[in-house]
Amino acid sequence: MYSAKVMEHFLHPRNVGVIEDADGVGEVGNPACGDVMTFYIKVKEDRIAEIKFQTFGCAAAIAVASMISEMAKGKHITEALKITNKDVAEALEGLPKQKLHCSNLGADALHKAIEDYLARKKEKEAGDDGNKPSCAR
Repeated sequence: MYSAKVMEHFLHPRNVGVIEDADGVGEVGNPACGDVMTFYIKVKEDRIAEIKFQTFGCAAAIAVASMISEMAKGKHITEALKITNKDVAEALEGLPKQKLHCSNLGADALHKAIEDYLARKKEKEAGDDGNKPSCAR
């Protein structure tokens, strides 16, 4: 049913955990239907320097989150935004048809974390500008 790659990531997931002072957080899923996934990212010079995830879901959901964390780590945020559910499924050497929605969760959670980072960055830049002394503007 699952590829050897999916089983490897399910049994030995990479980058599991929480980043307490994350620059971006993205959560997707619905606890009522079972699958919930959260990504935490630290960004340095617009590159994903650190990435962690938590997921509540099936073997495929855990494998997808693990694979995405490896695919995104070190990438520029514009490159990481291009990671698709199809890319993840291919990197895992396929997912059963009924589990393809798990790859959507992973890509969506990563994209939400990046969008959160960009929103915080924009807010911080706007706030920083307003805090400068009037003679520095």
